[in-house]
Amino acid sequence: MGAMVLNVLWQVFTRFVLRHPSSFTEELARYMMIWVGLLGSAYAAGKKSHLALDLVTSRLDGARKRVSEIFIHAFILLFAVTVLLGGGGRLVWIQLSLGQQSAALQLKLGYVYLAVPLAGLCIAFYSFLALRDAVRGEARTGAQSSGLN
Repeated sequence: MGAMVLNVLWQVFTRFVLRHPSSFTEELARYMMIWVGLLGSAYAAGKKSHLALDLVTSRLDGARKRVSEIFIHAFILLFAVTVLLGGGGRLVWIQLSLGQQSAALQLKLGYVYLAVPLAGLCIAFYSFLALRDAVRGEARTGAQSSGLN
C-alpha cells in the first residue's frame, strides 16, 4: 500500500510541479491496485472479515446453521477453484503464451493477472479450512481457523 501511495505521489509531483508527467506511474498504480485488491480479498477471507449477508443464517440455530455454513463454505470453495484458480490460471497461461505486454512498463500481462489464481488459491485454502471446521462442528473465529493473526 505504501508503495502505491508513493507511486501516485510521484505522479502528482511530476504532473503538477515539474509539468512533465511520468509515463509509467499510472499503469503501475493500476496493476498494484489489482494485486492489493485481490490479495486483500484473500486475506479477508482467511480472517473471515469479508462482506457477508447473514440475515438468514444469523437466525438459524443448531443443525440448520451448521448445514448452511457447510453449504456456504462449499460454494465459496467451488467458486475459488473453478473461477479463480481455473479461469484465472487459464487467463495467465493465455497471456503468457501470447506474450502480450503492457504499454508503459513493457511487463507481460500474464504476470499482472497472476494475482487472480494466487488469490484463488488462498481463498480455496481458507474455505477448505472453514469447511472442515463446519463439518466437524467447530465454531472458530477467522484468526483461529486460518492461522492468521
